[in-house]
Amino acid sequence: MTGMAERGFTKKLMSVVAILAVCGIVVSSVSLQRHYARSKTAYCDLGETFNCDIVNRSEYSTILGIPVALLGMLGYAALAGLGTVYRKRRETPAMLLGGAGAGLAFALYLTYIEGRVLGVWCILCLISLALIAATTILSATIWWKSSCQ
Repeated sequence: MTGMAERGFTKKLMSVVAILAVCGIVVSSVSLQRHYARSKTAYCDLGETFNCDIVNRSEYSTILGIPVALLGMLGYAALAGLGTVYRKRRETPAMLLGGAGAGLAFALYLTYIEGRVLGVWCILCLISLALIAATTILSATIWWKSSCQ
């Protein structure tokens, strides 16, 4: 790829990262709303295996009193900012990979809690896991392309 084509490719990847991050903000905001809701969730109560309410209201749904869903919203907002406003900065690929990698590690930890400790899965959490995994893969690609230039 030529330098111009490579920059265009990276710009497209950054745009996809930003779109995934916006999707993550939406999923996390729904999860945050469910965290504070008093009524049961019909779309996510699928028996004993899938129940977002159990996960979103468990003792693992907050860290130091801050809802995990709010932390997710903030993390995704930071990734969206890196993929849009700060996309042209030299250090952005490394920051993007670091942020996405940290988000993925945290999401994997929470998925472990769901499966091994709580014994119930949250569809919203699994969607968020897929979003941050895809974001991490794209971020690694962006970082790799930028480090090879």
